[in-house]
Amino acid sequence: MLALQPRFKSFAEYLAYEDDTDQLYELFNGELIAVPTESGLNFQIATFLLLKFAEIVGYRRVRGHGLELEVHGEPKNRFPDLTIIREEHIAQLAKRNTIRLSMLPPLLVVEVVSPGELQRERDYIAKRQQYQACGIPEYWIVDPQTRTVLVLELSAGCYQEVGNFKEVMAIQSPTFPQLSLTVNEIFKDL
Repeated sequence: MLALQPRFKSFAEYLAYEDDTDQLYELFNGELIAVPTESGLNFQIATFLLLKFAEIVGYRRVRGHGLELEVHGEPKNRFPDLTIIREEHIAQLAKRNTIRLSMLPPLLVVEVVSPGELQRERDYIAKRQQYQACGIPEYWIVDPQTRTVLVLELSAGCYQEVGNFKEVMAIQSPTFPQLSLTVNEIFKDL
């Protein structure tokens, strides 16, 4: 028998849905789209950054790929590779690891670009617009193909480029100035 996939009229209705699996879904035009598993390279980079940021803000405020962000547009949600949350998010996320539009935005979102033109466009254009609309103060695009880290800062409602860092350049984070990290450290042994 063919199982019908549910169709959702709202994000709240989607949040109430449970399929008893660990599968992550993006909600696109009311329909569930399975989020593909990230590459080992993306996880390796995201985990390295998770450990670096945990030294600064503590492990409870650093979330990996499983954190869900409600966003404007389509799809209605995103699963960043790394997110630095606010202190108040810790209690808010205890039941479900989802930051809603009604909550304060996280402080920083990091996306590691997957191979392929569609993925590049998604991280550099679509997600950038969605994260900007959510008011996320800082957005990093870590690009293994070009071995660069693009840091964007929200200013007057629009992302402005802090820098497109490469090689031995120290990454400058407006939100976390105490971060001491070069681009080569991220891509070491890759």
